[in-house]
Amino acid sequence: MKVYAVLGDPVEHSLSPVMHNAAFRAMGLQASYHAFRVGINRLRDAILGADAMGFGGLNLTIPLKESAMAVVEPDETAVAIGAVNTVSFRGGIRGHNTDGVGASLALKHYGVNVKDAEVLLIGAGGAARAIAYQLSRDGAGIVVTNRTPQRGMALARDLGLEFRPFGEIEDLVRASDIVINATSVGMHEGDPRLFDGRILRSEQVVFDVIYSRDTELLRDARMAGAKAIDGVMMLVYQGAEALRIWTGREAPVDVMEAAVRAALRV
Repeated sequence: MKVYAVLGDPVEHSLSPVMHNAAFRAMGLQASYHAFRVGINRLRDAILGADAMGFGGLNLTIPLKESAMAVVEPDETAVAIGAVNTVSFRGGIRGHNTDGVGASLALKHYGVNVKDAEVLLIGAGGAARAIAYQLSRDGAGIVVTNRTPQRGMALARDLGLEFRPFGEIEDLVRASDIVINATSVGMHEGDPRLFDGRILRSEQVVFDVIYSRDTELLRDARMAGAKAIDGVMMLVYQGAEALRIWTGREAPVDVMEAAVRAALRV
């Protein structure tokens, strides 16, 4: 029985165990996936311990992704993004980042072609960095905005993208083909809107990486007739890519999606 886990602090809310255990059953693998609360000060111990105990692999979530860079041997993608969300133990302790691939495949899943599209990326955290890195490689034109300008400017500088102040957000939304919310705004009912949703147009795509609830941004998008995409498929595809790294096998994406959506309805 191979053991896999997600480490984070907090981590109780994670749907990764539900998703991955459903995948393992469908794939006929003798494996189990768990969630462990690990603080940054114990991250090195946890990763080295998992390696020593023969774990099959790890996922990392907030606030561990950046700190893990100093513990693992990061691959090219993780280096470019500056964060690790997947750890493998074959041939060493290797760090990967599947968040950007997850976002790219989620958009493709819904028939969205990002090549030559004008993308407004709201946010400058780990998810935003991964998305910006991958979509720029996919040929999108990306403008970054963020409520804290220093972080947004740093992301744009690191990846060679354009940064615009958050005060211009409504003009930026109007000029975009795809609007992506990579912030936590909308995770809780009553969060303030990032912008007046009435400016959205029917030909736009609105992608909110939040998967835990139907956000006001997505509701505004549907009201405008725009294509509204939640964060579930990004979660699923980043997990599927992690499974491929760990096992060398393609993951049952439909099974993983069904498990996540069932858990969200409970």
